[in-house]
Amino acid sequence: MSRIKLSLPDQVDSDIQRLVEQGEFLNRDQAVEDLLKRGISAYNVTTDETESPVDDDMFGQTAAEQQDPAQMDDDYGF
Repeated sequence: MSRIKLSLPDQVDSDIQRLVEQGEFLNRDQAVEDLLKRGISAYNVTTDETESPVDDDMFGQTAAEQQDPAQMDDDYGF
């Protein structure tokens, strides 16, 4: 396991200490490690390939161009 020396602003240091005192973490080392992991994972967001891309014109339609879904000629078998 790597060790690093880290300087933190007083407010961040106080926030970490408060979280430990509230029982959110067992100790300071665990708090720093977990908070760093969470911060890093926020940058490693993966996209779902099944998600359809947003149509650039989706929000550019005028009211006259929009179609009421209830009036569409889609056949739904109920």
